[in-house]
Amino acid sequence: MAHLRQSAALLKLWNSRLVKKLLLAAVSLIVLLGSGLGIWLWQGLQTLEQPVVLDEPVLFSVPMGAGYDQIARSMEQNGFMDDSLWMRIHARLNPEQSRLLAGEYEFTSGMSRLDMIRKMVSGDTKQWQIQFIEGWTFRDMRKAIAANPRLDKVTTDWTDAQIMEAMGAADEHPEGRFFPDTYLHGSQETDLDLYKRAFNRMERVLAEEWENRAEGLPYDTPYEALIMASIVERETGAAHERAEVAGVFVRRLEKGMRLQTDPTVIYGMGDQYKGRITRKDLRTYTDYNTYRINGLPPTPIALSGREAVHAALHPADGDTYYFVARGDGTHKFSRTLAEHQEAVRQFQLNRREDYRSSPAAPETDSQKE
Repeated sequence: MAHLRQSAALLKLWNSRLVKKLLLAAVSLIVLLGSGLGIWLWQGLQTLEQPVVLDEPVLFSVPMGAGYDQIARSMEQNGFMDDSLWMRIHARLNPEQSRLLAGEYEFTSGMSRLDMIRKMVSGDTKQWQIQFIEGWTFRDMRKAIAANPRLDKVTTDWTDAQIMEAMGAADEHPEGRFFPDTYLHGSQETDLDLYKRAFNRMERVLAEEWENRAEGLPYDTPYEALIMASIVERETGAAHERAEVAGVFVRRLEKGMRLQTDPTVIYGMGDQYKGRITRKDLRTYTDYNTYRINGLPPTPIALSGREAVHAALHPADGDTYYFVARGDGTHKFSRTLAEHQEAVRQFQLNRREDYRSSPAAPETDSQKE
């Protein structure tokens, strides 16, 4: 009996030692496996921090509604990473970086995969420029938008009236109602979005300038000031002359004189204008021919920048009623008709060989050298 008890005790001791060894082995194995897995994960995730070498900038598109895993696979297929698994694991470990915004992104050589992910998370999409020039007509603006390959076109077949209705200005004329500037846009924007931005920008600029206008002006509404601004914009490209040109036209309105400004004649001629105005054109009646109509034309004749709007609402004081182009981009201002006629003989009837209607562009440093 004692022998049996001794055998049982030995067996129990043996089993406890075996269990301990097994447990120790299991723990060691788990530690080894965990260490190996940790090293594997660390090395894999480190690949996201390595720079990508590209021959040139590359555009990468994130479609609207695309899931993270789909974008990760697309990144792999486009050669930005060897295995999209690490991008997916990164998202599980960093859920705040798992929401990628739709758009087109520009990836450049030297960016890491993490840089690319952060770019898509922040929505830092590639931006393109489109420029609307002061003095352009609405037709010019529509042509520029139609020619832009990066804008999604929804208004191509729309009439001007349909565009204005979309602006919330149904039955209003589009000319001059959009602000000329350089606009940045992404690939997700439509041409209609751009029209709205330019329209709303002009509304804000005109409201701000009207609020701070000079006193005693011959305008009943901001729209009349915008009409004047468009004439000023078309009459001179010399910034320092805008207020003086506006002053001439304001004094003419106050005195009941016709504006007699050639840009309104040109606008009224439309497609019939071929580069020069004849005496017959000056005598031909149109709604815009200010040699034939009193006061302002019915609408603006061009896109006006803020400076022209400001000049129309802050005309320079003075006693001049006439001006004529000198041929260097500036004008000779005169008080009387006799002075004006003499200036016409000097600068128009005997035009200089290098006659130009716009000021010379300033020289760049390279040109000066």
